[in-house]
Amino acid sequence: MAGSICSVSGGCPSSQSATAQSRAAPAGSAGGLSPQQQTQISELAATDRHVRAHEQAHLAAAGPFATGGASYSTITGPDGRQYAVGGEVGLDTAPVSGDPGATIEKARVIEAAANAPADPSSQDRAVAAAAAAMEQAAEMELAKSQQAAIPSLVKSAYGQTSDSRAGQLLSVNA
Repeated sequence: MAGSICSVSGGCPSSQSATAQSRAAPAGSAGGLSPQQQTQISELAATDRHVRAHEQAHLAAAGPFATGGASYSTITGPDGRQYAVGGEVGLDTAPVSGDPGATIEKARVIEAAANAPADPSSQDRAVAAAAAAMEQAAEMELAKSQQAAIPSLVKSAYGQTSDSRAGQLLSVNA
């Protein structure tokens, strides 16, 4: 199973409308760009920096559970350059088969990766919550397996034979 951590910056136009705006905006002053287009480029550049830093925070914290690098949704600005307006980091969110201890550790790393940016998105929070649930389920599985091991430890510690039954009272005749 694979999950994603995604962040889409609010306040930016969608890919289609931003591209249409950049084509329709009239060229005017310095460099052939109007003041409105220059403002748009400044906003797009700031969003690009924010989105890339956000996704890099996820990637850095995900460690071996990242399924690849960050991928970005981009739009073309009025200057013809591509600007990131959204991004995603894929994560391996499957439990470790047969090893609840390893699953607990993996879930903790995934949760930390989801919460790594200073401003986690709603998708980030959903991934963190799913990781916390996976951790809790693995902790319960680990506790059950540890409880199941107790009777055999008691038997070996006290030298009970295999025909002893749990819950039976023993009588000692002198």
